[in-house]
Amino acid sequence: MRALVVYESMFGNTRHVAEAVARGLGSAVRTVPVTQAHEENLSDYDLVVVGGPTHAHGMSRESTRHGAAEQAEKPDSGLTLEPDAESEGVREWLDSLPSGGGRAAAFDTRIDLAAVLTGRAGKGIAKKLRKHGFELVADPESFLVDKQSALEPGEEERAEQWGRSLAQQAASGSEEVR
Repeated sequence: MRALVVYESMFGNTRHVAEAVARGLGSAVRTVPVTQAHEENLSDYDLVVVGGPTHAHGMSRESTRHGAAEQAEKPDSGLTLEPDAESEGVREWLDSLPSGGGRAAAFDTRIDLAAVLTGRAGKGIAKKLRKHGFELVADPESFLVDKQSALEPGEEERAEQWGRSLAQQAASGSEEVR
């Protein structure tokens, strides 16, 4: 199975999750930041996995990416901004996709609080994937960060396991979950 993992990351957490998901998916996987995803022919892949950070209850937008950059610039933040953090995000990339389809999955990173308080970017990603004709092989998944924007312990391992689960679901041809 050939898979593509596309991610947007502000401080590296979503990138780490994407890399862990890719490890779980297996050997024929390409992992790219969303800024390089335009170069990919999605029909070349059996599964497309898309993830991004949760900002203001959903997917990031230009204003929230700018806010993340300002947060990282604070001397005591302890945060390092990813190289493409202020570029186009998953929202814009998904909006630019032609209709087509294939099999897909969505994930997000969000603060470790109830989803009703934080929102979940994965839900919006899944909705846009469906709009473009993709069949989801799993419900959107959230991976948690603490209040200092560090991945919670065990989340990379959980992401790798989720990747293995996605590979099994995609290989079995299971029907769309949501």
